[in-house]
Amino acid sequence: MTTELILYLLDMFGVAVFAVSGALAAGRKQLDLLGVLVIALVTALGGGTLRDLLLDRAPVFWIQQPDYLLVALAAGLLTVLYTHFLKPPQRALLVADAGGLALVSISGAQIAEAAQLHALVVILMGTCTGVVGGVIRDVLLVEIPIILRRSNIYATAAILGIALYLGLKTVGLAAAPATLVGMGTIMGLRLAAIIWGLALPVYRLTDQP
Repeated sequence: MTTELILYLLDMFGVAVFAVSGALAAGRKQLDLLGVLVIALVTALGGGTLRDLLLDRAPVFWIQQPDYLLVALAAGLLTVLYTHFLKPPQRALLVADAGGLALVSISGAQIAEAAQLHALVVILMGTCTGVVGGVIRDVLLVEIPIILRRSNIYATAAILGIALYLGLKTVGLAAAPATLVGMGTIMGLRLAAIIWGLALPVYRLTDQP
């Protein structure tokens, strides 16, 4: 199995995981089946769509490769079917979202990297790919976007994981292990934030005299 195929499968898996998180969030809001599928699609594909628009990549990835659409729809439908018979674990949405964040952020960064963009732009595009779908999901469901919630390390995890991935490649590590380390870092930080409540310091203005 080639490295390109492995990365493609990981990317597909990331889309599926994000679609699961979107479907679970929609289910908690008691949307109908069409609503669930819409939320699953925007969660899975929203970040990559904005990335492609910003990078002027045409056509957008899911138009060029409809497999992404099919995978997201299938994941959403299977989530509905599964939760009809079994109750998902309490933190299933957060864990699914953490997995999607890790997989999709690195794959988005690799797309920007392939365009030979500056490292800061690569980090920004990867983070955008990972977090924007969840932001759209939360806005549509009338929730405070997860990246803005004070108690969550979210986008920070993506930024650090992508930066580590790029740093490891700079010092000579091959793409495949650097990818796995980057993904592992993102998911590890996000899960640690969920389990132990890790958060960035809060900025507070002191009272003026």
